[in-house]
Amino acid sequence: MPGLKGLATGIGSLPYDDVEYALELIFRYLPQIPFWPQLPKRDTREGMLSQFSENLPCLKMAKDGLSFDGHNKERELEVFYERIIAQDIEYFKISRGFALGLHRFYQRLEKAGLEGIECIKCQVTGPFTFAASLKDDTGIALLHDKVFMQAILKGLTMKALWQIRTFRKFDKKIIMFLDEPYLGCFGSAHAAINREEVISGLSEISAAIKTEGVLAGIHCCGNTDWAMFTEINGIDIINFDAFGFLERFLLYADNIKDFLKRGGIICWGIVPTQEFIGQNADSLLNKIEEGLLGLTNKGVDRKPLLENLLLSPSCGLGTLEGVQAEKILVLLRELSSLIRKNR
Repeated sequence: MPGLKGLATGIGSLPYDDVEYALELIFRYLPQIPFWPQLPKRDTREGMLSQFSENLPCLKMAKDGLSFDGHNKERELEVFYERIIAQDIEYFKISRGFALGLHRFYQRLEKAGLEGIECIKCQVTGPFTFAASLKDDTGIALLHDKVFMQAILKGLTMKALWQIRTFRKFDKKIIMFLDEPYLGCFGSAHAAINREEVISGLSEISAAIKTEGVLAGIHCCGNTDWAMFTEINGIDIINFDAFGFLERFLLYADNIKDFLKRGGIICWGIVPTQEFIGQNADSLLNKIEEGLLGLTNKGVDRKPLLENLLLSPSCGLGTLEGVQAEKILVLLRELSSLIRKNR
């Protein structure tokens, strides 16, 4: 997709309880690829699991968070799959109580001029992160239950499709991110899944997203097997922590080369979040240049790398202090401006 060079967007979460303030910052600092904000400090229902849990079988929201209740498992699965088979997208909507930022973002787009907006970014928690973070009645992660893993995969797909169809009316290119921080520990003893399972699951959800004519992205803020993502035909954008794991990412130069040849886009999570200590745009630009040079020295063509270079924070900002989060957004805008003017 032309014209993306150096554009910036966010990962999803922001540390505010004031929705309008969060939106103001997004449209001020990331006007070309704005995103709807997840606001976990506003309401526990806006956490990255709870937010996408409505009408998924056996998941119950309580004051202390999301939990699994399998007492009516067969009936809940029956109702769930009836809605899946019927392709009842509206049944899987994300309501205002679970994502006020999404609904206010929609209203803002309705009222504001859309000039200058290149893409609208949405997001959903990826199926492996979602399933690994919830346990059944026996204390076993749903990741290891094939029945519920498949239900989570299909339910999250419907959540993504509902967002796409909701924002389609604005006639802008839509980017849908699958947020998979859990896969940052892939290959370790803490990630009891195999490569084939990851590729199969993400291929299924990304293929469904691609039928809607949108760009499908994957966000992982840890170190992982980046080749997995380059092998999934439905993935258009790979978003990695370029501040913390650049050297590791460079090890996959051959895979990145093939990914770019089929039109892939790299989103550099270059502005640190937890490691943010007031870095400046020049130093981060130098780090990006280091990465570009490292890839070109391994045979990757610089032109598609630069033409398909997006920017983001290294991870979501939801756990930070508000002042710190805004500084990161300011820095992201400054870096974007530098790249678009000088590279």
